[in-house]
Amino acid sequence: MKQLLSLFFLLLFCTLGARAQKHTISGYVRDAASGEPLISANVYDSNSGAGAITNTFGFYSLTLPADSVSLSFSYIGYESGRREFFLEKDTSLNIGLEGAVQLEEVVVSASKQGARIEERTQMSQIDVPIAQIKKVPALLGEVDVLKALQLLPGVQSGGEGQTGLYVRGGSPDQNLVLLDGVPVYNVSHLLGIFSVFNADAIKNVTLTKGGFPARYGGRLSSVLEINMKEGNLQEFHGEGALGLISSKLALEGPIAKGKTSFLISGRRTYADLIFAPIINASEEPGTDLNVDLYFYDLNAKVQHKINDKHRLFLSGYFGSDVFANEFKEEDGRFKGGIDWGNVISALRWNWQLNSKLFANTTLTYSRYRIDILAEVEDRFEGKTETYSAKYFSGIEDLAARIDFDFIPSPGHYIRFGASATNHRYEPGALALNAEFAEEQFDTLVGSQNAFSNEFALYLEDDMQFGALKANLGVHASAFDVDGKFYSSVQPRLGLRYLLNSKWSAKGSFATMTQYINLLTSESFSLPTDLWVPSTARIRPQQSWQVALGAARTFGEDFEVSLEGYYKKMHNVISYKEGASFLFGLENDWQEKVTQGDGESYGLELFIQKKRGRFSGWLGYTLSWNWRQFDEINSGRRFPFRYDRRHDVSLVLNYDLSEKVTFSAAWIYGTGNAVTLNTFRYPHDVYGGEGFPNPYVGNAEIESGGQKNAFRMTDYHRLDLSVQFNKKKPKWERTWVLGVYNAYYHRNPYYMTLDRELVFDTETGRSYETRRFREVSILPIIPSVSYQFKF
Repeated sequence: MKQLLSLFFLLLFCTLGARAQKHTISGYVRDAASGEPLISANVYDSNSGAGAITNTFGFYSLTLPADSVSLSFSYIGYESGRREFFLEKDTSLNIGLEGAVQLEEVVVSASKQGARIEERTQMSQIDVPIAQIKKVPALLGEVDVLKALQLLPGVQSGGEGQTGLYVRGGSPDQNLVLLDGVPVYNVSHLLGIFSVFNADAIKNVTLTKGGFPARYGGRLSSVLEINMKEGNLQEFHGEGALGLISSKLALEGPIAKGKTSFLISGRRTYADLIFAPIINASEEPGTDLNVDLYFYDLNAKVQHKINDKHRLFLSGYFGSDVFANEFKEEDGRFKGGIDWGNVISALRWNWQLNSKLFANTTLTYSRYRIDILAEVEDRFEGKTETYSAKYFSGIEDLAARIDFDFIPSPGHYIRFGASATNHRYEPGALALNAEFAEEQFDTLVGSQNAFSNEFALYLEDDMQFGALKANLGVHASAFDVDGKFYSSVQPRLGLRYLLNSKWSAKGSFATMTQYINLLTSESFSLPTDLWVPSTARIRPQQSWQVALGAARTFGEDFEVSLEGYYKKMHNVISYKEGASFLFGLENDWQEKVTQGDGESYGLELFIQKKRGRFSGWLGYTLSWNWRQFDEINSGRRFPFRYDRRHDVSLVLNYDLSEKVTFSAAWIYGTGNAVTLNTFRYPHDVYGGEGFPNPYVGNAEIESGGQKNAFRMTDYHRLDLSVQFNKKKPKWERTWVLGVYNAYYHRNPYYMTLDRELVFDTETGRSYETRRFREVSILPIIPSVSYQFKF
């Protein structure tokens, strides 16, 4: 707390100075047609050379001397706006920008929209416009936010077709994923093949990999911010798509024109609707089989403008995967399945206190839960017996947060705020129930629910001193669980120095603390993975990361950035060798895990072309990723499973005309590290008590050398797509044809051991040969989808 107060007074002192005849221009920059705020739009006064950018809600503030001003307002894909007047008092100025007729600049931007990459203090951050995400070739034609992010340097997938994000050596639970400011604990559908984010409901996506500003905390590796659209305040619009496995529809429009708007978007797969009639037709007479096999998403949002200084937003997300079947016959029935999903909601209040101070207050709720059910009913001689088992786990959050933006002058942008979160954990339990004759059995096996409270304060200032810009801040957090209290003070620093008008050097340092953990298999992620808190025995995860880099814009078209980073992690968590959630539910989860250290370092190159009919980017990552646990691999350091030495992604888009667009994405990555048994030895087996002969026989035990000492075959894949667009008077349609894994490279998904008995004709004896074989699951997959807007 002393450090926080000291920094506050330092920043306050820096902002005080001569205040002779200065006035503030403030307001909002929005889309003129829809009223949607334009995030990080540029506001620039050509007379003084001072400028500002808009925040997440489109608000800006610019303090200038009393004099003539010539303001320009710009945002990628929009016509610039200009205002000229004499500034003699504080002025409120709201601007609506018109969309450009031809959008030349819709690609991934490694800097905030409208600001050149070398000008910003922030490094290790990439914004991904939704228009670009929708152009990237997609598996089965299903546009996917997370798969597009996997094509960026420093970001890796968990495996073939998976949506998991492994950022700079971290694991998926070390990513803070925010949907309208609310944490999302499960980000995938269909066992990780698709993400839960419907691109038609999303406004913007920002990924931060390092140099974290002080306003972020709670995770070690990355922050992924996804903001939903707010809904058109002026006109009713809609868009949707029909694909091979799913369909979706999004509607938005005014409830009270210019005052209140709504957005609602839904998506559902329909494999069950296609296959259920086929399955039922093949059943024998007297039996009935019902199959549920689908996932769905529903996004909804309402905004209300109270007046020019106050706005309310209510948003929600509801999504679930359902895999279930029920089999009925005359003498009984069986019902079983698994379903999991998220419920997320947020209530926001924007308040512009004055021309320099903006506040956003948020109340949030987030819940993730998984249920696995097996139920049997037997009927015999008029009597019914039932048996059921239900496994469930999850996490539930209630939180409140307040954030302030204070812009005292063009050289300072101060942010400060506080948050409090109550976590409720269900770390895996099994409910057993049986009813037979006149007796009943009912019990619960597994870990008990746990509760914790997490608190945070932060203060940061983005300041400029000539060619030097710095973001200086501190994030203070605390965690209370079962009488144990943890606290952490995390300093943050980001630097940018303009070497000349085109080149800049950047550096950053950040420390992070994470109080909640995901217990997951290293091999692959399942919905049964458990969220658990730090405890008196399980200490919070901590990390520090340093990065250095350079950035330049060549001409007006090419942005280039090169970054090197080093990250050290402490108290990372893993299952002990041989342990998992599947066995030993009667034991505390803390008995099954161990903690150790992680280390990651590497180099990232990002080159992109931003303008013209031909656009795209090239990303390359050279990295090393290590783990060390005293109770794993005999205490020796080993490569993390997703240690990938080389990772390359090339994305190209070409607008042949206004009606036809070609896209291609090529990916290459070093094979994943795996552990293989390298030797076997005989072992005597003895029976237990009551066996007449204690010696039963012998068996073989297989074991291996060091953990993750082998590599799978290198991964590479080419995806292609072409879009045919046609605009009609009141609507437009687009046909999208795509091919996943176009040249059919058999990328390994997992490895299996094949055994074969061979007869030796010379010796007359048989012996067994063993060979490890890689298994591929995704061949060439064509797709077609029909998209429409009105």
